[in-house]
Amino acid sequence: MVAEPPAGLSRELIAMRAARELEPGSVVNLGIGLPTLVAGFVEPSDGILFQAENGILGYAGVSESDFDSDLINAGGQPVDLVPGASFFDTAESFAMIRGGHIDAAVLGGLQVSARGDLANWYVPARGGGSVGGAMDLAVGARKLIVAMAHVTRDGEPRIVESCDYPLTAERCVDVIISDLAVIDVRVDGLVLRETAPGISAEQVAQWTAAPLLIPDVVPEMAL
Repeated sequence: MVAEPPAGLSRELIAMRAARELEPGSVVNLGIGLPTLVAGFVEPSDGILFQAENGILGYAGVSESDFDSDLINAGGQPVDLVPGASFFDTAESFAMIRGGHIDAAVLGGLQVSARGDLANWYVPARGGGSVGGAMDLAVGARKLIVAMAHVTRDGEPRIVESCDYPLTAERCVDVIISDLAVIDVRVDGLVLRETAPGISAEQVAQWTAAPLLIPDVVPEMAL
């Protein structure tokens, strides 16, 4: 019988933990899917400005009001604006990203390698997919946070020695936040920083298919 991975954080709690990685006053881009939830865990007093690559700087998260097709993020979700929000064309938006003006990006992941390579746009077995703006964000943001499930639905680790899927970018990931752990990607390898509540360091290592450096003391996430 094949062992099943332990039950870790929900998508919402992964997003909550990812939000704690964002510095007050920073400019942040959120990828589609799970990363969009991060905006819901940021306080207005933090002064964080969310940027969408389709041309918005200064939104506060997904809107609960009536849909307005003129106020959407890059994933097509309606968003609420903060006072002073601005709009611009896609060329200007990508100039911000490629010019290094985005302090942090939170992207989803299909695989992350031991050296911080990211694959997040194409699963060969399914076909289809498009790299989109993720490639620019992965290399253009000053800090890249990957928020994802630690293993696939089939029980395969997503953190691997080397990515099997086509890469989005090489050596770009700084932090991995999964349902099981927070892992820093450093020059000397992957370092376990925190474990999810009820998850042991040994369990994280068991479901990580890459060498994992485990400090003597690994704190549990404070959520």
